[in-house]
Amino acid sequence: MTQSTPAPVRFGVIGSGWRAEFFVRMALLMPERFACTGVVTRTAERGAEVEARWGVPTVRTVEELVTGAVPGAGPAPDRPELVVTATPWLVTPEVVRELVEASVPVLAETPPAPDVDGLRDLWADVGASGLVQVAEHSPFMPAHQARQRLVDDGLIGTPTSVQVSSTHMYHAVGLARRLLGAGRGATTVHARTFTAPLVDPLTRHGWTDATEPADARTILATIDLGDGRHVLYDFTDNQWHNPLRSNRIVVRGSLGEVVGDDVTRWLDPRTVLTSRIARRQSGIEQDLDGFDLEHLSLEGRVLYRNPFVGARLADDDVAVAHLLDATGAWVRGDAPPPYPLADGIQDHLLGLAMEESARTGEPVTTAAEAWADA
Repeated sequence: MTQSTPAPVRFGVIGSGWRAEFFVRMALLMPERFACTGVVTRTAERGAEVEARWGVPTVRTVEELVTGAVPGAGPAPDRPELVVTATPWLVTPEVVRELVEASVPVLAETPPAPDVDGLRDLWADVGASGLVQVAEHSPFMPAHQARQRLVDDGLIGTPTSVQVSSTHMYHAVGLARRLLGAGRGATTVHARTFTAPLVDPLTRHGWTDATEPADARTILATIDLGDGRHVLYDFTDNQWHNPLRSNRIVVRGSLGEVVGDDVTRWLDPRTVLTSRIARRQSGIEQDLDGFDLEHLSLEGRVLYRNPFVGARLADDDVAVAHLLDATGAWVRGDAPPPYPLADGIQDHLLGLAMEESARTGEPVTTAAEAWADA
């Protein structure tokens, strides 16, 4: 019996900025998996730029996008199955509401609303619809998926704490909460801000050619999630790009810990093992198969296998592809929701609490909000 190949996930995008391009690029690199039906831009001039650069059709309104009225996109059956909102913070809640009103599944870029009141209002308006997922891609990165797998399999026992020094605010919170299996209950946040000199050689826009240190802000924060679980957050300005600050993550449990790629665990009363998560990467030296992540393993056991081999993706792009793929499967009823709105709202709420505590020097306590038990 021949097994049919699933049709590509059809998605539209609202917005044409830096983050929007991440999603469109997946369709360009893997047309057998993803199809971008169109992009909404505010002006025809910007639309012409996007069409020339990205090779996808554009329209001016959400209505045109969701009805399939996109030049060259075909008849209505080819309208998007879901829509990605890659819009400014203040715009995102209104676009999400418009899409939910049209009964269209949404993948909303982070954060779903800019402030606490906005988060509450958005939940009140669309939370019950079940149509909104959040594009929190950090937990979908290959290395984090591998760590999640070994945590879920109990190799370090009950997870109790996560230390994150790599990405900021809601991204770090979302990663830590998922690794800890934490819900959306009450929390207590303590944060402090420190300023120190740091050379900043590289930004999103390229090399700066800086030669002298400049003041950089670091936020150190703890989040008490209850039940003995906590998060230690450490983020310095531009840490995503600055090569002088490394990516660091620690996951601690009742039977061991993960420090980066090193896994130390209890085996029996007289035996403690330390092993390393190994990355199998093709395209190095005499490997002529092209540069690609193949899998991540521990002690000969594969923890993560890359389903997008051949697309030559960086880990961040792999995470975006996973998120799109998982959202498409959810829309089709083939998989659970990848990152529900309630989780995206909770992550940003705690990110805002860290900023507030750092600004005031006082602890911030968050209560279980309306989305806690969603």
